[in-house]
Amino acid sequence: MNAGAAAAVDCEALADDAWLLRLGREIDPAVNARVHALAARLRAQPPAWLRDLVPAYASLALFFDPAAVAADAARDWLLTQYANLGAGEVGSQDARDVEIPVIYGGAFGPDLESSAAELGLSPQALIERHSGALYTVAMIGFAPGFPYLSGLAPELALPRLATPRTEVAAGSVAIGGAQTGIYPRPGPGGWRLLGRTPLRLFDAGRAAPSLLQPGDRVRFRPIDAAEFARLEAAS
Repeated sequence: MNAGAAAAVDCEALADDAWLLRLGREIDPAVNARVHALAARLRAQPPAWLRDLVPAYASLALFFDPAAVAADAARDWLLTQYANLGAGEVGSQDARDVEIPVIYGGAFGPDLESSAAELGLSPQALIERHSGALYTVAMIGFAPGFPYLSGLAPELALPRLATPRTEVAAGSVAIGGAQTGIYPRPGPGGWRLLGRTPLRLFDAGRAAPSLLQPGDRVRFRPIDAAEFARLEAAS
């Protein structure tokens, strides 16, 4: 990557111990791939002062130990690493393939039928289209373990509900705008609920609390009520 490309990014202070590197301003798979490639590069040989990295759709937050490194030095290191990011590194990092079982419709997906009607599809056609795609975890945010998944077919995009629900069940699989995602815990939400997975998206007691990580590839697998109950009991 040349110096001109590096100069095009913005690097702003988030706090006394954090920098935010903005690679773009829109949801763009190519930009998101660069974010994850840069995160992988930084994690491969992290300096002792690096505390955490938080990738998002088009930005990367870097948290550092201010007692061990000057803020300007941390920023300069981040910009240098981005400037040296090679084209061959983008998309080359290892990614996991994760299957998410989902029961669609009914009480598990109360917006399936209305969403299908709005899209001019049958509920079954929407299930097939939604579960037939390969998604990428673009970022984790909103709530611990909530995956924002890129890869939704543009023709399946749906506006958020005009009035959000005050309670959405944990594991709810939903569409919000041009994205799909999974609610990891009960709480409010305004996305269209298509179904639910019995898997626990976030468990603070696990070694890796978040089931999904940025960069993971995700496929949804339709299941029935019996399999949902069995998997839920085992989770």
